[in-house]
Amino acid sequence: MLRFIVQFVVTCFGLWLSSRVVTGVDFLSNGSLLAAALLLGIANAVVRPILTFVTFPLTIVTFGLFLLVVNAAMIGLVASLLGGFVVDGLWAGIGAAVVTGIVSWIAGWFIGEDPKRRAD
Repeated sequence: MLRFIVQFVVTCFGLWLSSRVVTGVDFLSNGSLLAAALLLGIANAVVRPILTFVTFPLTIVTFGLFLLVVNAAMIGLVASLLGGFVVDGLWAGIGAAVVTGIVSWIAGWFIGEDPKRRAD
């Protein structure tokens, strides 16, 4: 449960930072930011694996770069479902995906890996 809360906070920070850095990404309120982080977590857990599997050939051909489009699609999906979260186009979505990905990567570096996932 603690790991879920930490991931939620990291996602909130990544989305907030992307709204400050990337032109075309904006939140209307703090509640929208929290709801977007929660919906993004759900979308990444449910929809993203299916979309990643379906687009696997494109991912191979583009040496993994198509995963940025998949991540941007997840952010765009959340923006379309949530009225207080605005993403203006594909490039804004890709920028938000890059920023949130970098924030998650840095946070994962500081937090470390999940002990349950560690292979002995």
